Amino acid sequence: MRVSVAGAGLGGLCLAQGLRAAGIEADVYERDPAITGRFQGYRLMLSPAGYEALQGCLPSRWHPLLDAIVGDAYGSQLTLDPQLNLIGELGPGRAGIVVDRQVLRHLLLTGLTVHTGTALDGYGVLGDGRVEARFTNSGPATADLLVGADGIGSAVRSALSPQTTPTDTGVRFVIGRTPLTGRLAGLERAFGGKIAGNGVTLLLGAMRFRTPPKQAAEELAPEVVLPDIGDYVRWAMILPNDSPGTTSPQEAVLSRIGGWHPDLQALIEQADPDNSTLLSIRVVEPREHWAPGPVTLLGDAIHATSPTGGNGANTALRDADLLRRCLVEAAEGRQDLLGAVGDYERDMFDYGAQAVRHSLDALSAYVPKPA
Repeated sequence: MRVSVAGAGLGGLCLAQGLRAAGIEADVYERDPAITGRFQGYRLMLSPAGYEALQGCLPSRWHPLLDAIVGDAYGSQLTLDPQLNLIGELGPGRAGIVVDRQVLRHLLLTGLTVHTGTALDGYGVLGDGRVEARFTNSGPATADLLVGADGIGSAVRSALSPQTTPTDTGVRFVIGRTPLTGRLAGLERAFGGKIAGNGVTLLLGAMRFRTPPKQAAEELAPEVVLPDIGDYVRWAMILPNDSPGTTSPQEAVLSRIGGWHPDLQALIEQADPDNSTLLSIRVVEPREHWAPGPVTLLGDAIHATSPTGGNGANTALRDADLLRRCLVEAAEGRQDLLGAVGDYERDMFDYGAQAVRHSLDALSAYVPKPA
């Protein structure tokens, strides 16, 4: 069996690793001109199910490394004012595992062949039931299955399910990261909660690695090369719908926090500009099923969530592990390929739709209320 994966995000790479471990050939095609071609650097909260799915796709020899490079998440989920005074609570504190997206992506890239600069131009189903994918800057690729793991703007989805399109929530946010210095450690109370004022909401979270990633790889898995990244604070600001355009993400935040606590201003002023960006919150909801065939979708390509739900990466990893297990059954002759893909899609549609709804319900708690 051979699988073509369009998209080198976390879900597509996780699937490719899982298939590779099972002896199934998987080729990854990425439209970006380089693996590090765009912003990839914020932390993610992994649920127990997401972490288990990730482990399921990784070689067991890398499990100690994975355990070493994650961090422990905790926070009281408090609502604070701009001077860091308590004004409310969002709910019970959350505990779990956090991981840096860039570090995890480098781990997932290890040993895989990724064809960069190859955007999907289209595909066709051949007479023998296989699928031929056509890419820019590359010859056609024939496989038993094409997986669209190419994000919210998925070219695979546009061809497979053109009626499934992204919805813009109208909410904009800025996200970035700042090295975790001694001074910023004083913001501990704000980690995991929100700071509300001046018609905006600022969210903070700490990424503290159990072991520095580069060091952990050198000690536990020398074949893996991980970025030399230190602890940092991930921050995100939810902006009002009428926010004007600005020249930089940092300016978008600094222009709205005049008079806020000095540590909060220092947090934004000291941010890494290469890992800060302004984004819109769009979602994709899986609705109408397409006809069974040798093409399917994974992750944001079919169920993009609002980041306030904290479940986007977890759901993509769950997709990867579920599809891996279904394809292994087909490769071992316990299920035909279209039946295996159908089993995957049936479950994925169900929990994917739930994930999108949950993320939209959570969004309302963070969107600034009109003055």
